[in-house]
Amino acid sequence: MPESSENISKRKKEHIELCLTDNVSFKGKTTGFEHYDFVHYAPTEVEIDKIDFTQKFFKRIIKYPFLISCMTGGTIEAESINAKLAIAANELGIPIGIGSQRQMFEDKKNVQSFKIIRINAPDVPVLGNIGAAQVVRYKSIDPIKYMIEVIDADVMVVHLNPLQELLQKNGEPNFAGLLSCIEKIANEIEVPLFVKEVGAGISASASKSLLDAGVKGIDIAGAGGTSWAGVEILRNKEDERNYFWDWGLPSSYCIRTNAELKNDYDFVLIGSGGINSAVDAAKAFALGADIIASARTILQQLNKKSIEGVIELIEGWFAFIKKIMFLTGSKNLSELRNSKLKLEEELH
Repeated sequence: MPESSENISKRKKEHIELCLTDNVSFKGKTTGFEHYDFVHYAPTEVEIDKIDFTQKFFKRIIKYPFLISCMTGGTIEAESINAKLAIAANELGIPIGIGSQRQMFEDKKNVQSFKIIRINAPDVPVLGNIGAAQVVRYKSIDPIKYMIEVIDADVMVVHLNPLQELLQKNGEPNFAGLLSCIEKIANEIEVPLFVKEVGAGISASASKSLLDAGVKGIDIAGAGGTSWAGVEILRNKEDERNYFWDWGLPSSYCIRTNAELKNDYDFVLIGSGGINSAVDAAKAFALGADIIASARTILQQLNKKSIEGVIELIEGWFAFIKKIMFLTGSKNLSELRNSKLKLEEELH
């Protein structure tokens, strides 16, 4: 039986509360970024003040290749969070993702918590979002079209969370027919379709299947940041030594191996999962990410320092990345991706 709207709202609220803490981080597994270091280039001629991150994101221009990743929706708390994040995104000129729009379709009283993002972020790309578990149950793509229309989405995202659904009470771990559903959606909607994980990573072989189905963007959301298995284990009050807490492919591995697919496919590669600092962000770019994304770090910053804190954090990260680019002789992000990062073991 489908979960009630009241239970979904309660779950969303608990997710927010847990993600405002560091209790849901991976325990033993890391992103893998710590195994890499930048190659210093002493005779650099980069003019740091001329580094420009502005780029095209489909039909819109963005100031920084940074996505405020999808977080939440469907609760009073979510509406306030989304409203503030949207203001920050619009001022920064960056894309913003919406939390799962399932409730928007199933319970119309929750629509405003999603609409507020487009209202407060009229000038930047907005990414819609629906779970794979819902996609395989819909009889048509009309619900997807409705979700896109209501928020005037520039991109639609299907999130893959098999591990979370497996561990979640009242979860829906049935994804049979998913690839054919994704192919149908990609062919029939009028905006690009992206696919994202939520913290266990997407392998290159999985991405190949998704790209062959018509997907235009992959958000790898690798292991090392927030463990959504951990979120559900804590919600279930289960033993934190549960094997699946640390399940997943590290973010660095996912970015590096997915970037190799660029030789054969034209798609946007989003690096996320444990991007908690400017150094993490720079390494994600150097490994091949087109755009980086973060969720929990941004949510925590919003909670501590409000909208101004989020703006300050993201601008600060890119100011720091400029310094790394200067020291590696990289005039732009394309040059930063050109052998400017080495495994630490190669530097001994």
